[in-house]
Amino acid sequence: MTITSAAIEQTDLAVVAPAVITIDRSAVIAPVNRRIFGSFVEHLGRCVYDGIYEPGHPTANEDGFRLDVIELVKELGSSTIRYPGGNFVSGYRWEDGVGPRDRRPVRRDLAWHSLESNQVGLDEFARWCELTGSELMMAVNLGTRGIEAALDLLEYANHPSGTTLSDQRIANGAKDPYNIRMWCLGNEMDGPWQIGHMSADNYGKLAARTASAMKTADKDLQLVVCGSSSSSMPTFGEWERVVLEHSYDYVDYISCHAYYQERNGDLGSYLASSLDMQYFIETVVATADHVKHKLKSKKTIQLSFDEWNIWYLDEHQASDEVNEEWVHAPRQLEDTYSVADAVVFGNLLITLLKNHDRVAAASLAQLVNVIAPIMTEPGGDAWRQTTFFPFSVTSRLARGEVLRPRIEAGTYSTAVYGEAPLVDAVATADAATGQSALFLVNRSMTEAIDVTVRVSELNATVVTEAVTLHDEDVYAKNTLQDQNRVGLKELTGAVLEEGTLTVTLPPVSWSAVALG
Repeated sequence: MTITSAAIEQTDLAVVAPAVITIDRSAVIAPVNRRIFGSFVEHLGRCVYDGIYEPGHPTANEDGFRLDVIELVKELGSSTIRYPGGNFVSGYRWEDGVGPRDRRPVRRDLAWHSLESNQVGLDEFARWCELTGSELMMAVNLGTRGIEAALDLLEYANHPSGTTLSDQRIANGAKDPYNIRMWCLGNEMDGPWQIGHMSADNYGKLAARTASAMKTADKDLQLVVCGSSSSSMPTFGEWERVVLEHSYDYVDYISCHAYYQERNGDLGSYLASSLDMQYFIETVVATADHVKHKLKSKKTIQLSFDEWNIWYLDEHQASDEVNEEWVHAPRQLEDTYSVADAVVFGNLLITLLKNHDRVAAASLAQLVNVIAPIMTEPGGDAWRQTTFFPFSVTSRLARGEVLRPRIEAGTYSTAVYGEAPLVDAVATADAATGQSALFLVNRSMTEAIDVTVRVSELNATVVTEAVTLHDEDVYAKNTLQDQNRVGLKELTGAVLEEGTLTVTLPPVSWSAVALG
């Protein structure tokens, strides 16, 4: 499929002038924290079973984990992995997933109307994280359970030895504690779809009591309280205020969740989706800081954007993939992503970096098969979706400090967001290595844009890498039948001379340039 004339007519692109970007070495947003490149594994659909775990697969190890998937996860560069949910966690009994596998119960997962075998639990997943070089970020069930279960899980996971639960972990094969540092206090508790959902007042009180108890056990834990599940929730903003007024003294992060999709063929608005993410971040920051000053606190709450991605939720809700049958690991939420999706995705990652002073952690939701950058076929291949590439390149190149660029570019009209800049960008620079990188997006649907980047303050002398994600067909995708249809291409014409980098960004493209 190619861009239609109707889609182009929705956007005013009469003249596309060259863009100028200035990089100021002193305009530091924050040091790059690897947690900004986190991801998310939920017991949902085929994310765990037939995704990361498939005992009968030719590449499976002794735990049943697919080694081909592990290699792709390492290439993706994901850091912190949020687990085990998501909506799933609000009905989860963590004890079901530990101990001898042949004694583990099969349960109904009410969140996604499927069966959970519990063949993968905390012990197995901790070993998987070690194989991928990832940090485990654990969520506790505050939907159907509460403080006692959270404390038991914390003891099992983190206490060295000498207690009933820590000795149970050792008996189950894990001599050393997992030392999980980051914990989510439930999931999307504002959502009517959430098992055990509650008002902001009730959740805030429960989260505060749970957080206080957990920090009594370990004062150095980093706890994430639930924020709004989207900026379109009727309680958005007010939810954050009420929850934080209860829990501010005990928590370190408040969560943000946001998903985007193209609607009604309006590609122009879709390409500007990061403007909504920016609004989301600014609103939560303002609310958190209001509570800080109201409580006269010296602590600043950070944001954990622990669910973000492209998700064609409308189409899934209209389907019958979540139905009355109780089956194990059904195919659910398996979006196939286009070039346009990947460009928007890359722009969302740019936005997270541009707000890295407050967005200290983020989790791409999810990792395998379920709205994921990695897809698998049972008994067969694993391959990269289009969204894999912006994430893997940014994770690899972004080092040192994030720099806020000054961008002078034209705008275009969108039906949803009004005037939107045609070009967006962010930069990073590593003083220790002398390496720097720029990540850029061209939102124009029809025109390439010449960009001049003033980089003299980076002291760079050479372009070491220049790649772009672009295709004449913005709806081109990688599929089981054509796994390499879309990939990175060389960004030709990237020239660095006397402190000025010149590049030409193709229409509807995400690009990265590394300098040394």
